[in-house]
Amino acid sequence: MKPRTILSSIALALGASFLLPARAEEGGAGHYMPGAMASFIDAFPGKPGAIAALNFFTFYDASAGRNRPLPLGGLITAGIDATAYADTIGGFYQTPWQVLGGGYAVGLAVPYLWMEVEGRAQRIGPGGVPGPVLNLRDTANGIGDITIYPFMMGWTNVPDLKYDLRLGIYAPSGDYDVGQLANLGKNYWTFEPGIMASWLSSKIGTEVSLYAGLDFSTENHDTDYQSGEVFHLDGTIAQHLPLLGGIIGVGANGFYYQQISGDSGSGARLGEFKGRTGGVGPVLSYIRKMGKRDLVSELKWLPELDTERRLKGDYVWFKLGLAF
Repeated sequence: MKPRTILSSIALALGASFLLPARAEEGGAGHYMPGAMASFIDAFPGKPGAIAALNFFTFYDASAGRNRPLPLGGLITAGIDATAYADTIGGFYQTPWQVLGGGYAVGLAVPYLWMEVEGRAQRIGPGGVPGPVLNLRDTANGIGDITIYPFMMGWTNVPDLKYDLRLGIYAPSGDYDVGQLANLGKNYWTFEPGIMASWLSSKIGTEVSLYAGLDFSTENHDTDYQSGEVFHLDGTIAQHLPLLGGIIGVGANGFYYQQISGDSGSGARLGEFKGRTGGVGPVLSYIRKMGKRDLVSELKWLPELDTERRLKGDYVWFKLGLAF
């Protein structure tokens, strides 16, 4: 089995890392999970009429020290410890339509979350009067915020290079309650235009991939909190080699996430609260044929190394996709 043949046919299966769940800027993190994209399996597939069934399992363990206050669920918190698991099921379809010489695709993802959050919290009452500081612990599980990709247009007309424009929409479908530390939803919409480019050499198996996105969020009306705009950039360098009847890839993924405008609204009691994070970690992928179907998997660990005004922790996820 030739490396180029496998990689080209399999790329469809994971062309939708929009399946990954995350948390809000208001809660110390955004709808987009840093490092979620930027490997070749997230690139536009370029295979009209194909369908991919996807399942992503994600683990996130993070904390914020007592000297790092965060706005969370309408509360002012400190010393937060948070653990979240998510299993996301979704579908991805590339239509037979052509737009400006490029292919057109759509996608949908539904995450199921398990969350536990604990720490010190204080409610601010009417007139800005602070309430007592309490030690709280909340758990939650259920459907989170659904992600929709109504627009994904890509080109594969340059050998070994795929690039696309996409629009991701995070819908506030998960439960949200003011005063809760653990909320399944963010209670606002986020719109994310993004650009993806991936070069994977069919001769030597070397990969260089980049994804850049800009996030615009609506106001959380329950807390009168408007999160600012965010820019994020992910990149992957990897080497792919034939092994064990398929293709194994080994590399590193780095990410940079910066809030470029401040938070606002009467609920933004900590001011502009611009967050930032960056990190790097290893990525391992495996690709092979399963009869007439294509199977792709990826295991990724990404620790956050430089974080400001956000939760800080480790992302681990396992991606699995089957293309029809």
